[in-house]
Amino acid sequence: MNSNKQEKTGLLMILLRAAVVILIILMAVPQVNPARMSELINKNSALLTTALSRTSLLGDFSRPLKRGWVAGGTLDLLYIAALLTALSIAATGAGWCMSLGEKRLKKLGAKIVTIASASGILALLLMIPVYISFISSGYVNRLDPMFPPGFFVFIGAFLICFVLGLINYIKLPRPAENEGYEMKPKYKLFLMILPFVILCFAFAYLPLWGWRYALFDYKPGRELTWDRFVGLKWFTFLFQNPATRADIARVLRNTLVMSGLGLAFSWLPMAFAIFLAEIRSSKVSRVVQTCTTIPNFISWVLVYSFAFALFSTEGFVNSLLINMGIIKEGVNYLMSGEHIWLKMWAWGTWKGLGWSAIIYIAGISGIDIQLYEAATIDGAGRFKRMWYITVPGLLPTFFVLLLLSVAGILSNGMEQYFVFKNSANKQTIEVLDLYVYILGLGSGGSGNIPLATAVGMMKSLISITLLFAANWASKLIRGESIV
Repeated sequence: MNSNKQEKTGLLMILLRAAVVILIILMAVPQVNPARMSELINKNSALLTTALSRTSLLGDFSRPLKRGWVAGGTLDLLYIAALLTALSIAATGAGWCMSLGEKRLKKLGAKIVTIASASGILALLLMIPVYISFISSGYVNRLDPMFPPGFFVFIGAFLICFVLGLINYIKLPRPAENEGYEMKPKYKLFLMILPFVILCFAFAYLPLWGWRYALFDYKPGRELTWDRFVGLKWFTFLFQNPATRADIARVLRNTLVMSGLGLAFSWLPMAFAIFLAEIRSSKVSRVVQTCTTIPNFISWVLVYSFAFALFSTEGFVNSLLINMGIIKEGVNYLMSGEHIWLKMWAWGTWKGLGWSAIIYIAGISGIDIQLYEAATIDGAGRFKRMWYITVPGLLPTFFVLLLLSVAGILSNGMEQYFVFKNSANKQTIEVLDLYVYILGLGSGGSGNIPLATAVGMMKSLISITLLFAANWASKLIRGESIV
């Protein structure tokens, strides 16, 4: 009997957790935004956006406010109701986290979900007077009031969470007085990593929803409707159009060459970290490390400004060479398309060398100091200790980073090449990421977004293929994998 009761309680708790997760997901879906009480409210705004940004909710009400068609207090009430609803959902999320604990913490989690769900229902009810105010204002045609279906969706979701939370709170056995708010270590670790999983989903996986643009004949400003569905048209266009084929071949050549240079010199950060660790003066070592790390935090726009100050026609280098009598007139080195691949690699290395060495410096600190002491006793000098102890100790880290670089060989980024690009070096500096950006936005934002999306999709799929190929090669050669 007790086992059956525990199974029923466990099932009810699972249902409660599932309901809370669904409620949290609904908060990010624009189609069910309960606060969209007027057509003037952006239909692409979800409840989360509405609650976090007052401008997204009230942005298109500037004219009705000036004309007196709607009172400012009415819109403030709508925003407060949306904010309170979002806070109630956040509270149910906190209760969900507590439900992973032992008896006392689990019971507290069910209680919080119950209270938060009731608060969410009350917050939603605050939106009803806003709708009534819109339809009774006498300016119905101006305000375009609507009662969103999402209102009933959220009411239903809150009611389910309230009922399940209340049942769980009643059904869960009362914990002993000496029992604390405990949680198993595996759940603690899960909750520690959960914020990063959510961020990864929001910024890495959620944008993949934009891949659907590659299947439509989409123009900026128009709605994405099924009558514009074209299937794989833009994918076939990449290979059927001679000009597009030539552009793809050109940017792939630039991308692979620049990435190849990065792979060929990927040992530089490791070598720099080893020599930096061998500096005996800690003050000098800290100064060198700081000076080489700071460029990583400088934007590429400022880097280009620095390069312009050095290498423009009237820059420092030309002025120095003219004063020394080496040249008669200044040369604009930035407008030259010669050796552009080496120039971009040099600027990238200067900017990222110190930052890339940090992981190797951390690896060096993890090498057992007794190995160095034993090698010193055996008569090994500094360079032999570096070669036979430090380098082998860093090779596993080096190979992991190398394999990840191979997987990202098509991802050079675009900021560096965008700021250094000009008419003289356009043919050799344009990499795949920059090409997708220009193709999608074009001049004045009138580019071909579906075609750019198709190119970006193919790049992502090729990168994933390269990652698993590099992982397979690593497992075959070294007996170790990274995936």
